Parts: sequence; C-alpha cells; structure tokens
Amino acid sequence: MGSTSQLVPLPLLANDKYTASTIPWRFPSDDPHIPTATELSWINLLHNTIPTFKKHAESDASVPDAANKAETFAQRYARILEDFKKDPAGQAEPLDIFLLCRLREQVLRELGFSDIFKKIKDVENTNAMSLFENVVRLNDAIEDEEKRLENLVRGIFAGNIFDLGATQLAEAFSKDGVSFLSTCQNLVPRPWIIDDLETFKVNWSKKSWKKASVIIFVDNSGADIILGILPFARELLRRGSQVILAANELPSLNDVTYSELTEIISKLKDEEGCLMGVSTSNLLIASSGNDLPIIDLTRVSQELAYLTNDVDLVILEGMGRGIETNLYAQFKCDSLKIAMVKHPEVADFLGSRLYDCVIKYDAV
Repeated sequence: MGSTSQLVPLPLLANDKYTASTIPWRFPSDDPHIPTATELSWINLLHNTIPTFKKHAESDASVPDAANKAETFAQRYARILEDFKKDPAGQAEPLDIFLLCRLREQVLRELGFSDIFKKIKDVENTNAMSLFENVVRLNDAIEDEEKRLENLVRGIFAGNIFDLGATQLAEAFSKDGVSFLSTCQNLVPRPWIIDDLETFKVNWSKKSWKKASVIIFVDNSGADIILGILPFARELLRRGSQVILAANELPSLNDVTYSELTEIISKLKDEEGCLMGVSTSNLLIASSGNDLPIIDLTRVSQELAYLTNDVDLVILEGMGRGIETNLYAQFKCDSLKIAMVKHPEVADFLGSRLYDCVIKYDAV
C-alpha cells in the first residue's frame, strides 16, 4: 500500500500536546543567535557523518560525475552546518534534528542522489535473508513463551546495530561487518537504561493482543528488519494479531523503504504465502509517508492513518523514531519504544552507556 503526497496526523496520538523531538536543544531564555551547547553537539554529530555520506555518494553508479557531485554535497552541507554555528536563528524554521536531516536530504537530492546507500542495503539484505531461517528456528525452539519473547526483543536490539547514521558503527560495518548472533549474546547487561521488559512480558501473556492490530514503525535495512523485526512480527502473526509494518516512503540513510520491504517479504515467503509456516494473510506493509531517519507523527500518509484506526499496540523501533523522537509520545493505545543507544549525545541525555538499550512500554 503506497503513499499519496498529503500527510496527516496519526489518529492514535493521545492529545494535541504532542512534540516529536525528545531532546530539548534550547530554552526560551537562551539567546536565539548564539548556539547552545546541545545545538553545537548535534551540529557536530551531523558534520561527522559527512565523510560516510560522501564516500557512498562517490560510488553511486546511477549518478553521472558522482565523485565531483559528492564533493559538492560535502562542501554545501558543511557550509550549512557552519552557518548554523554562527547563527542558529538564520533559517525561517527553528533549528532542530528535523531541519538538519531534511537539509542533508535536500542537498543530496538536488545533486541527483536519491539513494546513496542502496548498494550496501542490497548486500546487507541478501546476507540477512540467508540467516533468516536459522534465526527463526532458534526462536521457535524456545518453548517458554516469556523466554522466547525476550530472545525476540534481544534480536531487535542486535539487528538495530546496523545503522550507518552512527559514525563508529558505519566504520565497523565497512571493515568487517557485525555478527548478528554474537551481538544478541553480547548486549549490555540488564537492567537497561529504560527497561520495561518484565512489564511487557506480563502484558504479552495477559493481553496477548490476539485478534488485535499491531503497528510497527520500522527502521533499518539488513539485519534490523530481517533478523530483528520480522521474526518478532511473525510471532505476533502466529498468536493471531494483525501486523502493519510502516516503512519510509523515500530512502534516507540505510532505512528500509516501503518498496524494499515489500520485495524482502515476497522473497522470504514460501509458495503458500507463509513465513516459515506462519500465514502472512494478516500482514500489511504500508508507507509511513516519511523520508527521514526520524519521524513526526503529525505527518504520516493518509493510508497509514486510515489503517491505524483500530490499532491496540503501536511500536516505534530504532533510535531515530523511538528515542531521538517520540520517546515521550503518548497514544490512545498501548505503546512500545524499542531501540539501541548509538550516539554519545543520546547517551548523555539519557544518562546511559553507549550501546545501552531502551524498551519503554506504556499501557493504557
């Protein structure tokens, strides 16, 4: 189910006090023309991603003269960030993570770059698909329901490490990749910085969300979607839930798009339309209407808004959608925010370890 261009508020939002951004960058008493320490740290974070973006843009074979255009991108975006350091109020819009991400995408698209991470996404998707069956079998072999749920949650954290927006992780992937199963076993020890797993387990058994509808706002390609989210979604389907997977309309970073997710699932399904023996008749894939690695839930596709009318559980997965934005978002139904902390700036805000985990469950 694709998207039209008009974006509308998600009907599941509990009230009109919703603010997408989690981390306050400035307060009313701050001088609007002098950057705050928080603004500077985030401008620098975005600046540090430029070499990774430039490298992938240079090797984009779909763009003529890619090397020169990649250099132009790097210079233009660096100049935009430097201008914000001089005067944060220099744009008509307030300086926030949405503006910085949107300007980065805008510069890339103006130069003809529509999906600079496509090559690495394709490689990671192929690798992850080859491991899908084994990961599902290992989960299915766990008879205790709560232990199986915890294993699935750990799989989401392990998959979520594939993030080319986090500079250190991007470098690790370019060197030697990251093993999914070893990551599952080597997550930081519990309790995590926000750790509602035990409460979620109780509600998983008690509420079960059977004959219910669950929406999952998904994050990255590769291990994240294929080895983290899809085994979890399959477990929900097996228990009788309807599952809606909401993916970006347009590429951003290595986030999976609606069209890519449709293709991945068609490849993983067998001739009967099953995912490892579980029917996908109650699985829907929808475009969120989004084109950034973060999300403002007052701007989603009309189709998605229509689909979510009867949702009982909303899940926001990944640091961009579940921590940097929407961590404190309140909904008319139960909600789960689940992500790994991959930026030092986010760790500082939460008072957590780097690579700590967040599982925030709010019941209505």
